Amino acid sequence: MSIRFGTDGWRAIIAEDFTFDNVRLCTRGVVQYMLQQGLGQRGLVVGYDTRFASEDFARTVAETAAGGGVNVFLSDRPAPTPVVTYNIVDRQAGGAVVITASHNPPNWNGYKYKPDYAGSASPEITESIEGFIDAVPDGSAAPHVPWDEALAKGVGQQIDPSAAYNEHLGRLLDLPALRDAGLKLVVDPMHGAGAGYLPSILGGGKTTLKEIHSERNPAFPGMRQPEPISENLAELPGLVTGMNADAGFALDGDADRFGLIDEKGRFVSPLQVFALLALYMLEVRGERGPLVKSITTTHMIYRLGEEFSVPVFETPVGFKYVGPLMIQEGALIGGEESGGYGFRGHIPERDGIVSGLFILDMMARTGKRPSELLDYLYDRVGPHFYDRSDIPLPPDGRDKLVKNIGNVSPDSICGVKVASRDSTDGYRFILEDGSWVTIRLSGTEPLLRIYAEGNSADRVEALLSEARSLVDL
Repeated sequence: MSIRFGTDGWRAIIAEDFTFDNVRLCTRGVVQYMLQQGLGQRGLVVGYDTRFASEDFARTVAETAAGGGVNVFLSDRPAPTPVVTYNIVDRQAGGAVVITASHNPPNWNGYKYKPDYAGSASPEITESIEGFIDAVPDGSAAPHVPWDEALAKGVGQQIDPSAAYNEHLGRLLDLPALRDAGLKLVVDPMHGAGAGYLPSILGGGKTTLKEIHSERNPAFPGMRQPEPISENLAELPGLVTGMNADAGFALDGDADRFGLIDEKGRFVSPLQVFALLALYMLEVRGERGPLVKSITTTHMIYRLGEEFSVPVFETPVGFKYVGPLMIQEGALIGGEESGGYGFRGHIPERDGIVSGLFILDMMARTGKRPSELLDYLYDRVGPHFYDRSDIPLPPDGRDKLVKNIGNVSPDSICGVKVASRDSTDGYRFILEDGSWVTIRLSGTEPLLRIYAEGNSADRVEALLSEARSLVDL
C-alpha cells in the first residue's frame, strides 16, 4: 500500500492497514530520513498511547530503528504525545515516534513522527519520509534488533518520559500556588494516555480533583471517539454541576487536545478556549508576541491582536503548519479549531495538559470561573459562537462530493453577502457581518467537515444548515 502522512502523522484501521509490517516500513523511512539529516546518533524517543496493542507497535518501532543504526529511548508506559515530544528537548534527541491515533475511533491506530525541533513534522519532512518509504523494495525484510539485545548492547534504553516533563512544568507555572488555590475540578482523560497527570501535578494541596474514565480501555466506551467535544463528554457536565466544581477538564486519547466544561455544565468551544488562552498570555501574564491561528479557528484572535498590538498569522489546518510558523515568528501562542494549543517557552506542539493548567492559572489569578471569563472576553471582542458538522464520506460518492465542493461559490449565505473567499485549505467564505463558513475534507478521517462562526448559536446553526445544502448533502 501507499503510506501517506495526513494532518498529523499516518493513521489507519488496525489489522487492515495498520499492521506490524507497515509500522516497520514507516520506521525504515524515518530512520533513513534521520540518517540523511545526521540525527541518528542523537537518538529516537519512542512512545505510545493506550490503544489496542500500542505498546507492541512501539516496540516494533524501537527494534526496527535500532536495527537501522539509530539509538532508541523507549517509554516504559503509555504517555501523552506532548510528554513524549518534550523528551526530544530534554535529551537533545533527533526526533520521536508516537504510536497513537489521537482522537480517532477505537479501531484506528496511528504513527506520529516528531522532528528534532519537537513539533509536528512539516509537509517537507513528511514528503521526504514518504519518499524513503516508497523506495523500500517490495518484500524486503526490515533489519531489526530484538529489544532485549538492544538494551544489552546499549543502543536501547527504557525511560519514564514523565520525569523531565513534570520538572519542566514547574518552570512554566507556579505549581504550588495552583495546588493551594482551593479550586475544585473534574477531569476526564477519556481512557487515554493523559490519565493520572493532572491529579499527580496538582494533588497534595487545597485544590481538589476527581478523575473519571482513567482506566485503560481501548474500546473507549460511552463515546464515539476520544475527542473532547460536547457529544463525547456525556458524564462530565453533570458531575461538574453535581459536585459544584469550578470547571471540568477533558483530554483526548493522547492528551494533546483540551476540552473545557464551565461551572454551569456547559461546553466551552475550542475557539472560545483559544481566545481565552490568548487573552491569558497577553493580559494576565503580560507577554507579547505574534499569534498563530489555523483558518478554521476564531476571528476573536484578530480582535485580540488589534487590541494588544501584536501580529496575527494564519495557516492551513494542522500543527504541521502552525508549529513551524510559531518557531519562525517567535509566536506567543498557536492554536487550531480541534482543541490543540501550543505555547512559547514550551514546545511548538499541541499540549492539552499545559492548556488546562494555563486555564486553571487564569481562573486562580483572576478569581473568575469559566463562564465569567467568557463574559469578560466578550466584553473585549464581542460575542462569538461556533459549531462544526462532521459528515461521513460515502465510499462510492467521494469523487462526486469533492466535485460538488469545488463548485460551491455562493454570492450570499443566509441572506448575508459573501465579502471574501479563499481556498487555502478547503473553501472558506467570510460574510459581510463577520461570520464565516469553511468546507473541507478531514486530513485524518474519511469525513467532510463544515465549520461556522457567528454572533449567536442560532446564526451558527443556520450557517451550517445552508452550507450542507450547498454541497448537496
